[in-house]
Amino acid sequence: MARRGKKKGRSVSGWVILDKPVGMGSTDAVSKVKWLFQAEKAGHAGTLDPLASGMLPIALGDATKTVPYVQDGAKIYRFIVAWGEERATDDLEGPVTKSSEKQPSEAEVRALLPQYTGIVMQTPPQFSAIKIAGERAYDLARDGAAVEIPPREVEIGRLDIVTHKEGQTLFEIECGKGTYVRSLARDMGRDLGCFGHISELRRTEVYPFTGEDFVTVAELDAARFAQVAEQASTDTPSEVDGKPDFSAIDSFLIDTVAALDCLPQVAINDDAATRLRLGNPIIVRGRDAPVEAEDACATSRGKLVAIGAIEQGMFKPRRVFGG
Repeated sequence: MARRGKKKGRSVSGWVILDKPVGMGSTDAVSKVKWLFQAEKAGHAGTLDPLASGMLPIALGDATKTVPYVQDGAKIYRFIVAWGEERATDDLEGPVTKSSEKQPSEAEVRALLPQYTGIVMQTPPQFSAIKIAGERAYDLARDGAAVEIPPREVEIGRLDIVTHKEGQTLFEIECGKGTYVRSLARDMGRDLGCFGHISELRRTEVYPFTGEDFVTVAELDAARFAQVAEQASTDTPSEVDGKPDFSAIDSFLIDTVAALDCLPQVAINDDAATRLRLGNPIIVRGRDAPVEAEDACATSRGKLVAIGAIEQGMFKPRRVFGG
């Protein structure tokens, strides 16, 4: 009988709200953070292209169970559309496929904005992670295949002009899950008759996280490799009693429960927490406690215990979290 291998890494949980730099892929960013924290497992909530910068929420340990709630949160981007060229990738990476000498005025761009606000139909870019017959669209596009991607509904809460000058416009958008800003630039350029592509893209918020939660790769590196006073070398991680010291880098972790700001929260005592962690339902007590909720979370001493449903005053756990 084969023995189960020992898990690699620390049993550390929480969110790291990375300010991803341009040039780093989302998968590479997750791998870097996982390695710095020496975490058992990690994942991210919402891919950012290598040419985009900004907020990449990375979940460690038990926080990976809350990724879907962050993925569904509203997102805010700032982006520059360069007018006059359409590109194969709808950003700076791809070759020019269409061009025009026309440059739109600010009034023309502003008049177009209501058309792109609310529930709109959008066709994702050819170079996207959308699956077509089991394959990623970008893999098919790189092989030269013509990719037919059906349009889909996306929600855009607001779309504002920040600045406009000849040749480019800086926008800010608040949008829902699945919105492609590159598609927005492409479609607006076509509607204006001048073509367009993204020349700069930065994600500034992913609900419930804000810019105040940002941490950079450089800050994490410095914290992980911070030296205790008596160490002479600066190229190895600091240690306490011969073991790696993670206290500095762990200070950047945001508690797992922060991702569930969108859910009703029920505070429970230690005995109820033990029952939930064993998979047993509990009675929800308290004057303001919800009687019914499709999704809710239970906390004990401020820490997340379980996510589940409340039915007829009973909390029934679906996912449980360690103490």
